[in-house]
Amino acid sequence: MKNINIGLFGFGCVGQGLYETLNNSRNFAGEISKICIKNADKKRKLPSQLFTTSKEEIINDEAIDIVVELIDDADAALSIVVAALKAGKSVVTANKKMVAENLEYLVELQQQTGKAVLYEGAVCGSIPIIRTLEEYFGHEPLNEIKGIFNGSTNYILTKIFEERLDYPKVLKEAQELGFAETDPTLDVQGFDPKFKLSILLTHAFGIHVPPSHITNLGIDRLKTADLEYARANGHTIKLVAQAKRIGEKVFGFVIPQFVQPDQTLANIQNEFNAVTINGEFCDEQLFIGKGAGSLPTGAAVLSDISALSYDYKYEYKKHYNLGKLPFSNQSPIQVYVSYNSPEQVDLSDFESIQEKYFSFDHCYIIGNICIGKLQKAEWRNNQNINIVLTPEGCQKGLGNLCVSDLKEEISELKKGQKIRERITI
Repeated sequence: MKNINIGLFGFGCVGQGLYETLNNSRNFAGEISKICIKNADKKRKLPSQLFTTSKEEIINDEAIDIVVELIDDADAALSIVVAALKAGKSVVTANKKMVAENLEYLVELQQQTGKAVLYEGAVCGSIPIIRTLEEYFGHEPLNEIKGIFNGSTNYILTKIFEERLDYPKVLKEAQELGFAETDPTLDVQGFDPKFKLSILLTHAFGIHVPPSHITNLGIDRLKTADLEYARANGHTIKLVAQAKRIGEKVFGFVIPQFVQPDQTLANIQNEFNAVTINGEFCDEQLFIGKGAGSLPTGAAVLSDISALSYDYKYEYKKHYNLGKLPFSNQSPIQVYVSYNSPEQVDLSDFESIQEKYFSFDHCYIIGNICIGKLQKAEWRNNQNINIVLTPEGCQKGLGNLCVSDLKEEISELKKGQKIRERITI
C-alpha cells in the first residue's frame, strides 16, 4: 500500500480526532499534508506551514490523493466535495446534512467521475453501519432498521433519567464534553438523526428520501410531568429513528419513544449509539458503539480513508438492483401528547383517542394520528407541546392507510374515474 497524502478541510473536534487517531495508528501508511481552515489567526499546536485558508491549494495539489471534509457548513462542504471529485480526488466526509440533502446527486457524480465519496463517520460515529449494509446486507431484503442515532441526546436523556439532573445543566455538560454542538438545535430537535436515517434509507432499502420528507421530533420539550409519567409506567425515553418496510412501502420517522425496560434500546446509555437491523434471513442484529466524541468519529473517518487506499467504493447495490419502494407517511402511529391547556391541540387531527387526562397544570392524550398529519399539524410547533411515541407506537397501525388519507385516495380515484368516463364518451 502506497503512502497516502491527505488534504483536510476543518480542524475542529472531529478533525483533531482524525489527526490523533491517524498519528497513533500502526497499520496505516499516510499523513495529512495540508489543512484548510477558516481562521488563520487562531492559535494551534501544529506547525503553521501545515495550514492554509485557500481551498484551491488542496484541490489543485496533484500530490494530494484524498480530500477529507470535516466542516459544519453543509453548503460549503458540498462545494468542497464536488470540486474534489471533479479534480479527480476521492473524498471522505462526516457532514451528514450535506450527504443526506445531496445523496442522489453525489451518487451520480461518483459515476461520472469514477471517484468515490465515503461517509461512514457521518452516521452513528464508531459503528460501521453503512459498510455493513453495503457488504453484509447488500442482497438481503430488510424489514426494519432503527436505533439511537444521536449520542448527544442519548447522553442527555441518560443523565436526566439516571441522575435526575435538569435538562439545561446536562445540555451544558454535553457541550463541554464535545458531545453536543454550541448550537444544539440539530441534536435536540431530532434533525441530526433524521439526516442519518435519510442516508441509511438508501443503503438499507435502496431509496433516496430527502430529509424534508421525514417527520422529526426532538427532546427539547420534555417536561417534568412527562418524565414522571414515564417513570410511573416503568418506561425510559429514547430518541429513536426507525424505518420499516411493510408490503411494498417503507415508513420512517424520528420521534422520542417510551421504551420498556426489557427492550434492547432501554439499556443503551450515555453517548453510545445502537442500531438494530431486521432482515428476512438474518432476523435481528444489534450494533452498539460510541456515537459522539472526537476519537470515535475520527476513527470512523480514518477507516474510510484506509478503505479508499484500497480503491473501495459504495456499490449502492439495492439502489440499482431492487425495484424502487415508495416511501410513505400515510400511516397511523400511537402517540402520547402533553400540553398545558385543552385548546392547544386539535383533536380532530387524530384517527382515534385512547386516553385523556386533564388537570390545572398538565394535560395529555394518547391517540392514533397519521404520520403525515402529525408532520403538517400547526399545533405540533407549539413549544409547550411534547410528543412521545407510546410502547405500542407503530406496532398496530403502521402499514395501514389513515382514514383521512383513505378518503382522499378514494376521492382521487373517483375523480380519475370521472375523467376516464368523459374521455371514453
